[in-house]
Amino acid sequence: MAAADFKAIDEQAFKSFHWRATVTTGLGVFCDGYDLTSVGLVLPLILASFGHATLSSVESALLAASALLGATVGALIFGVLGQYGRKRFYGFDVAILGFAAVAQAFAPNVAILIAIRFILGIGVGADYVLSPVIMAEHANRADRGRALGLGFGTMWPLGALSVALFALALQALGVSDDLRWRIVLAGGAIPALSVVWLRRQMPETARYLARLAGEQGKAADVMAQISGESVKAPSLDTRTFVEVFRRHARPILAAAVLWLFYDLVVYGTILFGPSLIARSLGVSAVNFTLIMQVVFILPASILGSLFAIDQWGRKPLQAGGFLLAAALVGVFALMQHNLLAMPILALAVFGFFNVALTGPGLVSGAGILGVELAPTRIRSVAQSITVAGGRLGATISGFAFPLLFAGVGQKGAYLAIAVLSISGAVLTWLLVPETGRLSLEALTETEAAA
Repeated sequence: MAAADFKAIDEQAFKSFHWRATVTTGLGVFCDGYDLTSVGLVLPLILASFGHATLSSVESALLAASALLGATVGALIFGVLGQYGRKRFYGFDVAILGFAAVAQAFAPNVAILIAIRFILGIGVGADYVLSPVIMAEHANRADRGRALGLGFGTMWPLGALSVALFALALQALGVSDDLRWRIVLAGGAIPALSVVWLRRQMPETARYLARLAGEQGKAADVMAQISGESVKAPSLDTRTFVEVFRRHARPILAAAVLWLFYDLVVYGTILFGPSLIARSLGVSAVNFTLIMQVVFILPASILGSLFAIDQWGRKPLQAGGFLLAAALVGVFALMQHNLLAMPILALAVFGFFNVALTGPGLVSGAGILGVELAPTRIRSVAQSITVAGGRLGATISGFAFPLLFAGVGQKGAYLAIAVLSISGAVLTWLLVPETGRLSLEALTETEAAA
């Protein structure tokens, strides 16, 4: 059977190769967390720098969402390119991130900054496709969730934490407001460009070499390098792209819908939480982000990756997280006036809301479903579709969240998030199978032609 072709790497223990691959792929997601969080932290400084007391709702939404729109484009482009080699294009994603990050520091006005962040988003979208695909195809069966959870679910909040600490340090050093936001945005170039060389050293995945490239000997060599064993060359998948996609379209689209719901819920707080929610709690935007990341999100992501995602399963972790998030944000909506009278309690409720969201964050938000529910023959395109679903949700959230606040107030906006969270839980249980601890080939039946 085709599932046995990759037994040598599926049954390996989690070893040094997997740790290196996790760090190498995860550093791109670190950049994503840094870049997508940074604009929310320095938005008031950008406004002041360009002489605006406030931006129009459209300008504000475009500044917050331009990188997300770019990520949709980048995901679709690199999803197609990934069919011609995972490693071939690996490193271009973080190069785009690095150069666009530096360019932000020289933006002369808001319109140019929006355009630059769109280009930066292309790199984000590319990384969201290539990194999960490469990590999943290299990973062993039992720890694939751990690798993707640590590499993506945990590195993202680390990036967000880093930008908050960086912004705080610059403020403490007395850096001027105009210079500070430019340095903060440009700082994303440091981790991005530092990982280009590491990514070029990653081997091409054995699954790509065997199933798509028809280079069975090279595939066997990569498997031997990872496993330390002599292995039989895997078989080629001779089916057409259309044939395979038609067969697996339903779970791929389901994964895209679930990522869309997750990003609808989470990006309102990512993009506007530091300025809108923190203000209502009497906490600065930077301190709010630090509290959320250090006390709540990062510990939950690490523990969830190490002890829950493979042990509990993807569906219970995601559905349960959505339901708990709905309950907590509902409490925050209905009792916000009482909670705001006790800021510590309000921060705790909102913090545990973020803890609950690390469940779906480690599953849909880490791109696990897209790579696990699609065969190698179509995996990068399938992942690009799921990423595009997520970016669409994030973009809608970027535009809708401030309008919700303006139209129905905080209570109405939070109740809308609760309804979306409940919907995400129900759809998780109905639309996708459990994928934990199964080989990629077992999940997608047989890949090789008979």
